[in-house]
Amino acid sequence: MISSTQNPQIKLAAKLRDSSRARREHGLFFLEGYRLCMDALENGYTPELLLCTDKFDLPGAVHISESVAQKLGDTVTPQGMFGLFAHSPLSSLTTSPLKEGGKVVALENLQDPANLGAIARTAEALGLHGLVISGGCDVYHPKALRASMGALLRLPVTAVDNLSAWLQACTLPTYAAVPVESAITPSECDFSAGAVVVIGNEGNGLSQEAIAACDASITIPMRGRAESLNAAAAAAILMWELCK
Repeated sequence: MISSTQNPQIKLAAKLRDSSRARREHGLFFLEGYRLCMDALENGYTPELLLCTDKFDLPGAVHISESVAQKLGDTVTPQGMFGLFAHSPLSSLTTSPLKEGGKVVALENLQDPANLGAIARTAEALGLHGLVISGGCDVYHPKALRASMGALLRLPVTAVDNLSAWLQACTLPTYAAVPVESAITPSECDFSAGAVVVIGNEGNGLSQEAIAACDASITIPMRGRAESLNAAAAAAILMWELCK
């Protein structure tokens, strides 16, 4: 039973919870909650350490006190189960779905982990073939993993340093999502052969380089006085159009 927050294992868990740098340096990420830990185990992630209170009887887990669980928890009501898992190398999208009707969403410099998680959850629900992520928040951010309800542990995810170069080399049609009236609308697109829809940063949208690298710009017609949509909302609408 670990009852001190100064225990080295607990201090490591807290670092992984709070710091993307620590996650990169240690090659580990932090999960909270029974369901997410089970998702990671079922999807082949290697547990470095499992921690749980006496509420759970999990073979191989290290038991912690309720007070430690409260300190370690990143939610309002911690469930009392946590895991440290080894990074899985972000999987590359295979060439076949990209050539044969693949439907993909690419994200440039998305900053809010809740948006990243929500987009991943919607992408999995709609049957997209995967995500491409360039810059922005850490895929293994606890809030992103929690908001995705485990989708980020299951979907193929490709991390690219140069999104513009990736888009230029992509064999599928590519569409830059922009809040510009002159851009084409989803109803004007034929997505039957697959496509990549590119969503930009919450505050600044897509970079000019990414827009220029795409085959076309696409917009969601809006009424009223709204000038733009939340990144996760815009992605959900465009992914629905992509897949319907």
